[in-house]
Amino acid sequence: MKQQTPLVASNLRSRVQTHLLESAEVKRQIVQQCTDSILLTAQILAETFRNGGKVLLCGNGGSAADCQHMAGELVNYLTKDFLRPGLAAIALTTDSSLFSAIANDCGLEHVFERQVQTLGRPGDALLGISTSGNSLNVIRAIEAAQALDMRTIGLTGGNGGKLADLAEVVIAVPSSNTQYIQEGHLAIEHILCELVEKQLFGEIQA
Repeated sequence: MKQQTPLVASNLRSRVQTHLLESAEVKRQIVQQCTDSILLTAQILAETFRNGGKVLLCGNGGSAADCQHMAGELVNYLTKDFLRPGLAAIALTTDSSLFSAIANDCGLEHVFERQVQTLGRPGDALLGISTSGNSLNVIRAIEAAQALDMRTIGLTGGNGGKLADLAEVVIAVPSSNTQYIQEGHLAIEHILCELVEKQLFGEIQA
């Protein structure tokens, strides 16, 4: 295998360090700017579960993967060190037949809205994830949830986009870099799951 020149190796090392340090700086800013909205979101989610409701999640691309990840953490559990009953969470991004049928018949902008209208109930909550805050299908899902008297949460970035003026609570990662926003989202999602677990089952220890 051809060895890299010292200059190439140095450039790659610099890129690794730059990415990690910039991402860490975004997380430091999350601490300063988003702690209150994270705590409020955790309270809403915990209240939803406590009252017998469920949480629906929607997003596109990497945010769709986040929805599935977070739903998995809620239905299963975050860590084997803290076992507890499952929590009712559904990622609206997983049924490819349903997703493609709605997209084909109605348009991609309706794929989450239609599911919210069908599965959502008053007292449920919807978490819409969009790094820009402007994903039309997420926005329509939030609007559908509000029409059903569901709680609504936006997880986004930058200035929050259109979701900032629409969702009940918005957690906006303070960055314009999509990668750093997504990395911040994952950390926030884990924190939310932990806070919800401890609020609901703090007295239960594995």
